[in-house]
Amino acid sequence: MNRPFRLRRRNARRRFLAATAAAASALALSGCDNLSRSTWFPRILDAAEPLNKAVAKLIGRRAVAQEFAESDLSPEFRSNGTADPGTAQYNAWVANGFADYRLAVGGLVEAPRALSLAELRALPARTQITRHDCVEGWSAIGKWKGVPFAALMELVRPKMDARYVVLHCADPMASDDTDLYYESIDLDDARHPQTILAYDLNGAPLPVPNGAPIRLRVERQLGYKHAKFVTAIEFVASFAHIAGGRGGYWEDQGYQWWAGI
Repeated sequence: MNRPFRLRRRNARRRFLAATAAAASALALSGCDNLSRSTWFPRILDAAEPLNKAVAKLIGRRAVAQEFAESDLSPEFRSNGTADPGTAQYNAWVANGFADYRLAVGGLVEAPRALSLAELRALPARTQITRHDCVEGWSAIGKWKGVPFAALMELVRPKMDARYVVLHCADPMASDDTDLYYESIDLDDARHPQTILAYDLNGAPLPVPNGAPIRLRVERQLGYKHAKFVTAIEFVASFAHIAGGRGGYWEDQGYQWWAGI
């Protein structure tokens, strides 16, 4: 398959997503929660699944997202999804500068760990300037620094039967502080060089509205895959035992699991 054809397929995918975002804006839907509760938007995302898979096969899962210069940074990187978990535990972490925060990494691994923010910062780091594309119809370019997910995998050594990584988060999706947000990626995306657990945005510690203390950056997927306020990482063989069994909070509402761009 020649390069021009692959670029045409990729551009077709981007045009499809742009049209979807424009439709969302035109109907004045305010955020992912309203979008998921509509009848039409999850169907649009489901309709993109065959094209997603075709593009992924053509260009390869190791293809990298475009990176930008510092002069391209957006004046403001707005918050997507929850702006502040607001739970007692999260408020306590914020109050002491996340000194007591620990990232639990377990499941199907040889060496489970509980890592402090200082220990995460001491691991190998990667900095990248990339564009965030949200299903709400906006984009922003930010400079991210964090731990390559591949480096974390080397530390905990996933077992042979591990197929997915589930990220459990601090933000509740129900008024009684339950139904905590979660997301997942497979091991191919986890090993991708641009997949990082980011702790800095634009040269400063990650602000609360953007997911402090750490958030996932999986640069070749839409914004709802970029889990914020990550508190635990679980390596699993399947999603069957987790929440709705589709691999993510929005996926359980009807969104597609692999949201490639």
